[in-house]
Amino acid sequence: MESMKRYMQFVWPYKWDIVIAFFLGIVKFMIPLSIPFIIQIIIDDIINNDKLTPDVKTSQLFMWLGVMAFVFFILRPPIEYYRQYFAQRISNRVLYDIRTNMYAHLQKLGLKFYSNNRVGDVISRTINDVEQTKEFVVTGLMNVWIDLVTVFIAIGIMLYMDVKLTLVTLIALPFYIVSVKFFFTKLRFLSKERSRALAGVQSYLHERVQGMSVIKSFTLEKHEQGIFKEANGNFLEKALDQTRWNAKTFMVVNTITGIAPVAVVGYAGYQVIHGNVTVGVLAAFIGYIDSLYNPLRRLVNSSTTLTQAVASMDRMFDLFDEEYDINDRNDAKLLSNVKGKVQFDDVVFRYDDEGRNVLNHIQFTIEPGQTAAFVGMSGGGKSTIISLIPRFYDVIEGAIRIDDQDVRDTTIQSLRHNIGIVQQDNVLFSDSIRENIMMGNPNASEEEVIAAAKAANAHDFISEFPNGYDTLVGERGVKLSGGQKQRVAIARVFLKNPPILILDEATSALDLESEALIQESLDRLAHNRTTLIVAHRLSTITHADKIMLIDHGELKESGTHQELMGQRGLYHDLFQVQVLD
Repeated sequence: MESMKRYMQFVWPYKWDIVIAFFLGIVKFMIPLSIPFIIQIIIDDIINNDKLTPDVKTSQLFMWLGVMAFVFFILRPPIEYYRQYFAQRISNRVLYDIRTNMYAHLQKLGLKFYSNNRVGDVISRTINDVEQTKEFVVTGLMNVWIDLVTVFIAIGIMLYMDVKLTLVTLIALPFYIVSVKFFFTKLRFLSKERSRALAGVQSYLHERVQGMSVIKSFTLEKHEQGIFKEANGNFLEKALDQTRWNAKTFMVVNTITGIAPVAVVGYAGYQVIHGNVTVGVLAAFIGYIDSLYNPLRRLVNSSTTLTQAVASMDRMFDLFDEEYDINDRNDAKLLSNVKGKVQFDDVVFRYDDEGRNVLNHIQFTIEPGQTAAFVGMSGGGKSTIISLIPRFYDVIEGAIRIDDQDVRDTTIQSLRHNIGIVQQDNVLFSDSIRENIMMGNPNASEEEVIAAAKAANAHDFISEFPNGYDTLVGERGVKLSGGQKQRVAIARVFLKNPPILILDEATSALDLESEALIQESLDRLAHNRTTLIVAHRLSTITHADKIMLIDHGELKESGTHQELMGQRGLYHDLFQVQVLD
């Protein structure tokens, strides 16, 4: 119930559209209710009326046929059209609003969330589960209520025609209500389990499709087929559990609702024989059995659909309820006119509350315009340091300051606006080269894009493509070489033009020719900016104003290249090993 209440906040803006669709639905379903009533009139008042001549009977018969033709062929089609149109328009707009809010929510979640959750599961909730909730609007807010109103109208007409016969017709109703309540409690649980299993299959496929090159290079096709078979089999098992319970539900409900026609034919037939009920009333009641119990059967089907929809709502709102680990403070200020001073003041950090410290009491200062490099063995904490500056994570103790302002006291957007990052494996989106560069500044002109590409040594290779800057790069930039991807990533940072630059092993995975071109563009990019570099190859950072060696989360050594070599400590030993290599 809580999920449905929350869902209504997305539905409420379209309440008047729902009202229109509801009343159109009532009119649509009332039209068939007129048929049994007309049949009773035709049988009792025309066919069996001995007071009328054949000609009068014929004229009255055709008059009623004309009324029926007008209702079904002139009146009903536009009602049917607009009823369907409004119902689908409302549901699609609601889904649009939910996905818009969901995507905004996903963008605010921190990297910690994405480290702990599979991408495929997030996509499944955003696409599959949100789509499944559509039935709550179409079925739960319209069809169910329309069917209920139809049932009550049918009962009202039947009571008007014959009270006792109506009570006989309703003999199966209590059994119907009890059976529905019994079966659908468990069905909701089974539907949720099915959705969870489907998300597992989708998550597995998403990861494996992205890593297909690894599967092929290690000839893991048969092995992976076995794992997928297990995940897919789990989904099949959950789907069949739901299907079996659903089949039991329909078996019991349809058996119960089948009692009514037998009871009506038996009782009404007896009354007709003894002259207490007319043949027309008998025929009308047989028609109203369908008008009464078909909506009830549809309600069972609707209940199944609604159960699945509510289970999907639960999963959807579970994602909505994920808390933001990085938030703006209420009094957060804009970070503006940045000079580029970066300070770590006794910083302690760990990724998990119960885990070990990744950084232990790190303290340093980088002055505006300086280049600082972080070196050390893998896993020492270098990349963690640079992840804390744009607040991808927050420190546990201590503070990080830019221009003497604690980054937690500034707005996240203004903080990250002043920081440009070039990583070892930069993500490009499956758009054009131009659109990927313009992520640095979506409002940039064509001239500014080209200037940024030239500064990044990317313009020449882009111009060689038949479509130039309109060339599509493929998913994650798969159509470009590693060096080309890096230069596009550097170009978008040029376009952003931030006062603080972070280079996270930006040249470590490139060939010598690409590295030379990229190093040249990076040197150009770093000019007059505060630059923080994470590097494995120490030969690329000997020019840095300050080199800091990070080992097991601690700052062990700090100084220029010459100073550290003179100390003959860890940096000296590491540099000598690389020179020998």
